[in-house]
Amino acid sequence: MCPDPSSQIETVLQEERVFKPSSSIVDTSNVKGLEHYQQMVEAARLNPESFWGEAALKELHWFKPFHTVLDWSNPPFAKWFDGGKTNVSYNCLDRHVKQGLGNKLAIIWEGEPGEVRKITYKELFEEVCRVANGLKELGIRKGDLVALYMPMVPEAAMAMLACARIGAPHSVVFGGFSSEALRDRLNDGEAKAVITADGGFRKDKIISLKNAVDSALANDSCPSVKSVLVVRRTCEEVAFVSGRDYWWHELIPNQSIDCPPEQMDSEDRLFVLYTSGSTGKPKGVVHTTSGYNLWAHLTFKWIFDVKEDDVYWCTADVGWITGHSYIVYGPLSNGTTTVMYEGVPRPSNPGAFWDLIQRHKINIFYTAPTAIRAFMKSGRSIPDQYDLSSLRLLGTVGEPINPEAWIWYREVIGAEKCPIVDTWWQTETGGVMISPLPGAIPTKPGSATLPLPGIEADVVTGDGETVQANKGGYLIIKRPWPGMMRTVHGNPQRFRESYWEYLNPINGELVYFAGDGARRDDDGYFWIMGRVDDVINVSGHRLGTMEIESALVSHGSVAEAAVVGIPDDVKGESVVAFVSLETGRNSNDELIAILKKHVSQEIGAIARPDEIRFTNALPKTRSGKIMRRLLRALASGEEVKGDTSTLEDRNVLDDLRK
Repeated sequence: MCPDPSSQIETVLQEERVFKPSSSIVDTSNVKGLEHYQQMVEAARLNPESFWGEAALKELHWFKPFHTVLDWSNPPFAKWFDGGKTNVSYNCLDRHVKQGLGNKLAIIWEGEPGEVRKITYKELFEEVCRVANGLKELGIRKGDLVALYMPMVPEAAMAMLACARIGAPHSVVFGGFSSEALRDRLNDGEAKAVITADGGFRKDKIISLKNAVDSALANDSCPSVKSVLVVRRTCEEVAFVSGRDYWWHELIPNQSIDCPPEQMDSEDRLFVLYTSGSTGKPKGVVHTTSGYNLWAHLTFKWIFDVKEDDVYWCTADVGWITGHSYIVYGPLSNGTTTVMYEGVPRPSNPGAFWDLIQRHKINIFYTAPTAIRAFMKSGRSIPDQYDLSSLRLLGTVGEPINPEAWIWYREVIGAEKCPIVDTWWQTETGGVMISPLPGAIPTKPGSATLPLPGIEADVVTGDGETVQANKGGYLIIKRPWPGMMRTVHGNPQRFRESYWEYLNPINGELVYFAGDGARRDDDGYFWIMGRVDDVINVSGHRLGTMEIESALVSHGSVAEAAVVGIPDDVKGESVVAFVSLETGRNSNDELIAILKKHVSQEIGAIARPDEIRFTNALPKTRSGKIMRRLLRALASGEEVKGDTSTLEDRNVLDDLRK
């Protein structure tokens, strides 16, 4: 279903602060200055096949070179680097070892209880080969889907790379999902095996994983699954099914380190990663071998401006696309040292992140806006206790960041010296699409800035017309790119309808619709306005939720805010704000009046919340995104429906219902 062709999203946020890269950052960057970036953009625009082809040959190893850069004869089904043969595991491991980097640290891992493991590229290569041979012993062959349901331990990365090595696509299911959610994904993907652990640690609690797997597989509910490989992590007692279940520590150490990588066709599946929508069953997003590898590699290299000795940390979980692209594949393909951390900040260790940065001298830190706002809520007294001077670059991922949170991040964590890369992308895009490059693009708080070279983005009306500067509309991508998803597993029609047919073709060409609203300012910078499903129609004015939320967060009492619209007989929709306060602030009627007035002053009376509800916490996915559809249902007095398997803490909903 296409939107109203005349529809536009009005913008109300005003943000004019600009931060230019320092000369020292420009001089040492991989992309040196705005002119260099513009040259790359122009090269990709004029001759995209030459641009991508040269990048693929330069950045990746090929067993057999490709004969066609892009086959777009059957849009939206792309074939990238057709005829080529490569292997992602080889690109992440073998080539670095052969180039003399075997003794370089590949992974620094820290468990929540405090254990530390440091694994070199040579050690990781050998262990991945052992795991790959272990999977072969369990009967896994090229093309067989292997599901991973694991905590944040090095074995998770090893398992991903081992699957890639033998040509068995993996499907990582976040370890916090229920057994029912796991079962749905196993059956949809027809998984042949599950790799899991007895459990993991999260917020000082043991999270059982093997029991959830057993529950998912009970009563032959997943007939395709023939074996379960279990990592011993917590040493909790777990049930074992003879002939199906195997201990990692018994099977893997005895395997040979000789495991030649499978020579994979460019379009062979690398992984299937499920996203959950508000309704319907989760979509299995399919990513393939070479295009995804190149995109994860290039975007990591460009955006994080990696240097030989960098220690890089992304706080995501491997169960999400961020963990795939920017904990495992992007960093390792570039030969970078990547940090994996099992824990999260918690009452017993509120400075966990900053302690990790201090001890491991981390240079690059990539986290979610929700985490930053949580740090703001507690104030700067905790991070100020730690030496964060090793940091030279900060990043944000997951959803739009409010300008005030961006400024706090820059000042408190970055000591006003670290560039911030505010990245926009999706599971479906494989890697970042819009982001500053730290040595090239001046930044503006709250803006993802400019598309990466080769990404032709636009903001359009429902009928495909480019909107004027500072007007909101639908964010689209006009050209295919290497990291794009290839299809929805088992449902190519859903792929077409969900992503390429929501908007009408523009000049006869299909366009990818991201599902997000956005605007461009006078400098061409992109400002993400939130999901179009979250747009609020107030008296004929279509307002993005992100801008109203930013206005609320800019008040000193507010740590976090989520805004939704509910039906209103007079205005069409009224604005309801859920607000979490800074520590030590009290909620009362006076503060409600102050906040309503503040929003009116910041962005105009049209955006003034009709109702403000205070809450200690907002309902979020386990990847940190606010679940606004649940808030919409609660605000409207409706029953919460749809998929809630990604909800981190169900108690939050219960508290909001009171």
